[in-house]
Amino acid sequence: MKKIILSFVIIISGACMFASCNLISSAGLNSKGLPTPETSEDSSENSGQKLDHGTWNSLLKKHVNENGMVDYKGFQKDRAELDKYLKMLSSQEPKEEWGRDELLAYYINLYNAYTVDLILRNYPVKSIKDINGAWTKEFVKVGDTEISLGGIENSILRKMNEPRIHFAINCASISCPKLITEAYTANKIDQQLERVTKEFINSDKNEISKNSAKLSSVFDWYAKDFKENGTVIEYVNQYSNTKINSGASISYKNYNWDLNEAK
Repeated sequence: MKKIILSFVIIISGACMFASCNLISSAGLNSKGLPTPETSEDSSENSGQKLDHGTWNSLLKKHVNENGMVDYKGFQKDRAELDKYLKMLSSQEPKEEWGRDELLAYYINLYNAYTVDLILRNYPVKSIKDINGAWTKEFVKVGDTEISLGGIENSILRKMNEPRIHFAINCASISCPKLITEAYTANKIDQQLERVTKEFINSDKNEISKNSAKLSSVFDWYAKDFKENGTVIEYVNQYSNTKINSGASISYKNYNWDLNEAK
């Protein structure tokens, strides 16, 4: 009887873990009508920075260290500055004519800044997963629209055919791609996305050798995004210092959801 109960608990725990990951990769499937250009190119007439992300840039330099760990207590002290930036973002209604690069920078900064806001509103907290509806609650304001973090990620950013966004948005957890110490901007978004992708793939978030690879669960949850032009291994090999053989065994690392708080 004990063995039966134990097996049942294991099955339920595994199902819950799968459901949780599935929720993260599909939460908020509604763009609320916000523009999501599908082209991977930015037209020259629409390129160029329209928004000033200077306030967010200053806050990141002040409260995020080079390892991507966040001083949330410091952010709390600068709450007025963060609120000013959130208000500025929310007052801007993105338009198709902004161009792909401006939209990418806007949505990535929107996601990251409101994730910090979410943590501060629930601080102290051990994990973002302890916050009810972290990815599904529609608390991000864009003009008259309210959208969830999951909506921004899954119905806007992922629709822009740019898999590198997975290494730019930060879910306030240890295993997440790190929050960088600068705001994303239209005039250098491509260089920034290249840098964070290469850095993440070659970090300790992955264990890569020629004949095997233990990858971040990001590559499992969002595998479809990385397979647009080949396999997950082929995508990783574009950035990895160690090239993985095509027949190598692939597994995925457990995700550490502890808060990415600087000690």
